[in-house]
Amino acid sequence: MKPCTSLVKFAAVSACALLLTACVNSQMPISPANDDVDAAPPPPTVGSSGASDEQAATCDLDAIQSAVGEPFDDANVAQLQSDSGTRQVRVLRPGDMATMDHRPDRLNVYLDDQDMVEDLRCG
Repeated sequence: MKPCTSLVKFAAVSACALLLTACVNSQMPISPANDDVDAAPPPPTVGSSGASDEQAATCDLDAIQSAVGEPFDDANVAQLQSDSGTRQVRVLRPGDMATMDHRPDRLNVYLDDQDMVEDLRCG
């Protein structure tokens, strides 16, 4: 009875391994040359100015410097975004965690404990 049980276990484990391998291989990208090497993502598009599409948006801090020292509320976000020309606004309060990626099209609004605008930065 022991050899039969071992054979059944081996067959079950082998079948699971084959199924998992098939699932993994079906999701792997294939290079255009069909040489089973992972395909690299396409490079970012670059305009005539040399800036990528992500960097094409501006962030004009001079236009919004008057907001520093002013009280902040959610209604200010749209106005700050419009005046600065950014695509995105990130509001950071004391103790908030933030990613360190640089986004030239993002305005960072730093607030103090009383929700007063402490600093404005692009990136």
